[in-house]
Amino acid sequence: QVQVVESGGGLVQPGGSLRLSCAASGFTFGLYTMRWYRQTPGKERELVAVITTSGASTNFADSVKGRFTASRDNLRNTVYLRMNSLKPEDTAVYYCSAEFAGNNYWGQGTQVTVSS
Repeated sequence: QVQVVESGGGLVQPGGSLRLSCAASGFTFGLYTMRWYRQTPGKERELVAVITTSGASTNFADSVKGRFTASRDNLRNTVYLRMNSLKPEDTAVYYCSAEFAGNNYWGQGTQVTVSS
């Protein structure tokens, strides 16, 4: 059974940090490119970060570049999104997805709220 489960969201003050985790099971995690997206009500889902299968390469949206980092642990089948210097406009539901060979698995999302 395929599962993709995000965690680590919450309420944080502007300038603060959070680390999101995405734990996967039910498929060969190391073959999958992992992506983080975010979405706010009334807006399209935004691609935030991409991390390749080995974790050696990452790409980020311009809006988060220099503030967010991504990593993965293929032994623990987990991908992480470290978010620093958070801004109110980072408030969203964050999702991770796993993509390989036409398969695309999604988690249920975790809410991140940046507010004082």
